[in-house]
Parts: sequence; structure tokens; C-alpha cells
Amino acid sequence: MKKIVVTGAAGQIAYSLLFRIANGDIFGFQEPISLSLCDLPGSERAMEGVAMELADCAFPLLREVTIHTDPFSGFKGVDLALLVGAKPRSPGMERADLLNDNGKIFVEQGRALNEVASKEVRVLVIGNPCNTNCLIAMHYAPKIPRENFHALMRLDQNRATALLATQAKKLVSEVKNVIIWGNHSATQVPDYSHAHMQGKRVTDFIKDEKWLKGEFIELIQKRGAAILNARGKSSAASAANAIIDAIRALYTPTLPGEWFTTAVITDHNAYGIEKNLVFGFPCRSKGEGDWEIVEGLEWNSFIKEKIEKTTGELLEERKCIEQLLKRK
Repeated sequence: MKKIVVTGAAGQIAYSLLFRIANGDIFGFQEPISLSLCDLPGSERAMEGVAMELADCAFPLLREVTIHTDPFSGFKGVDLALLVGAKPRSPGMERADLLNDNGKIFVEQGRALNEVASKEVRVLVIGNPCNTNCLIAMHYAPKIPRENFHALMRLDQNRATALLATQAKKLVSEVKNVIIWGNHSATQVPDYSHAHMQGKRVTDFIKDEKWLKGEFIELIQKRGAAILNARGKSSAASAANAIIDAIRALYTPTLPGEWFTTAVITDHNAYGIEKNLVFGFPCRSKGEGDWEIVEGLEWNSFIKEKIEKTTGELLEERKCIEQLLKRK
């Protein structure tokens, strides 16, 4: 049985996510599931309502649902931690302020993971700024291998894949190996240069280089803001779907010649990115949550310049939380 904790369990993303997990959408239709719902004090009633709905679905795989407001209780023995909950950025708030506010959340969650989670736990950080929040959580969980921590980049990969398919008038399933380098932010680097369709380069189908280097990248970088402006709320269902895709990719051996994007620690990378950052890379899964970075992909001067920018932003974010990283 897989024991899974979801933080922010009373929120929008979790509401789109929990029912799919209970249905078996991550680990398949043979693996029993125990769900731990975790959120802030005061959200107990809302979580009780979610738990009632989960029960009413009569999912054959769902063995247990528990409710928690303390991560040291909610994270006990978990095999998978989906850290969705975080304070959203409000109008006029500086990124440094958001990092400091959310940093406190991920300090506590890192400590809880360290003390009570399975030592083989896999952790996916969704709450933004997710790359640097992930760095904080892993810093406070030294008993857990740093390679077990990821920040969500799959939503950006999915967005880029769908946009390229639409532009080329192809099926989404025909688009492979899109990469999102760097930070999950407006500096992320959607890289089409290694992507292919029907065994050919994307550029064989999309000839408009100006669009690829301009509008394509900008649309992906700003997609979250566009959705927020359109519906008055942040992405929820698409984020939940990306979480499912991200975890499935980690636990399923990657097909030869393919890869997926996830943000991982830069301690061992062949691309010269500074150590101790959580950075989006193309990766392959060995199965059961083990992975490796795909090496040897070349950067043209255009992509290289943008990667320098996103790396610089991650360095700035790390500087904002350097006091947190000096403590245990």
C-alpha cells in the first residue's frame, strides 16, 4: 500500500488531485492507497468534506483517509509527499517577501519529512516559488537523499507540448522531448530545439523561427498569469494533472530516446549549472522513483543566454533565503 500525503488539502489543486490519486491514476489499478490530508489549522471542516466525498466515490483502492493540521502527524510513514500548500503571491508583494513567508512553511515540512516520513519518501514541491521552496525543504531533511526531492515543472512541459502540437497541427501524443530548463517562473526556458514529431525535428513542421524564439516562449512563460486573468483563479485542474504526470513519469521506466522535465538538485550535472540549486532538467526514470539527468544535449547561443538568465534568478532566490540555509 502506498501512503501519500497531500498538503493544501482543502485547496483547489488538491480538490482536482485527490480523487485521481484515489482512483489509481498514479500507481495503477492494483496498488492500494492511504491518503493523508494536511492543511492549516481552521481547515479541518473543509478537509472533512473532501474526505466524505472521497468515501462517497467508493474507490476500490482507497483504504484510508486521515486529516491533519500538523505535518509531524500527517507525514508519518508516507511514501510520497505532494507539497501543494503555500501562501499565494498577493498584489504588490515582492518575490523575496513571498520566499520568506513560504520558507517558514517548508522549513517545518522539511523537518517533519526528516523525522517521520519513510526514508525512501519521494517529495514533489508544487507550492511556489517551488524550486527554491524545494531547496529549503531538502535542507531541513538531511536524512532523506537530496535526489528524492523534485519541484514541479511538468505543467510547463505539458503547456509547451500542447502549444507546439497546435501550431504544427499535430496530435499532442506526437510531440516528444520538449524541455523546460531552469526555474518555474517567467524566466523558465521552454526548449523546442531537441523536440520532435513523428521522428523529425519540430522545426521540420514549424518553419516560423521568429514564432518559436518569441511568441512560443513568451506564451509558456506567461501562461499561468493568463489563466489567472481569465478565470480569476490560478491553474488548478491542469496543475493537478501535471502532478499526476510527473509522479507517473518518475515511477515508470522512460522509453528509449525519450525524457521528461523535472526540477532536481544540481549537485551532479554535466551542464555547468552551479551546485545547490533546484533546476529543471531533461531526465529519464529508471523506475520506482529513481532518475538520471539526460546528458550531452547541446545549447545554441539563444538557449544558452536564456539559461543564464533563469540561473541568475535562482541564485537571487537562494540569496533571499540564505539565512534559512545556514540553520538546520
